[in-house]
Amino acid sequence: MNKNIRASRGFTLVEIMIVVVIIGLLAAMAIPAFQKVRASSQDKAVTNNLRQISAAADQYFLEKGVSSVQSVDLVGTNSTQYIKNVTPVAGETYSDVLQGNAVTATGVAGARTITYSN
Repeated sequence: MNKNIRASRGFTLVEIMIVVVIIGLLAAMAIPAFQKVRASSQDKAVTNNLRQISAAADQYFLEKGVSSVQSVDLVGTNSTQYIKNVTPVAGETYSDVLQGNAVTATGVAGARTITYSN
């Protein structure tokens, strides 16, 4: 009998370590790309909300003949309001008073500010 024959069951420690290193490298490349795509998606959603608020404000200005409006007059379920709901997507806050054609969202994802002007 030859006792030096090695059973080929399981993986060696070196093989497992190589697999762990490869997975770590793939994760290190994928996470920044995912974060960039997520930030871009949030910015687009916030810009869309700002566009809707700006359009509602323009309509309000035309109908009422004024140059400023409270955002609570634009957003809500009342029949006199122009937008049913503006859902924050990244913890942002929108301007309370709108004047002119620029609308701003601050605190987008805790750090960014986005301004929309038509």
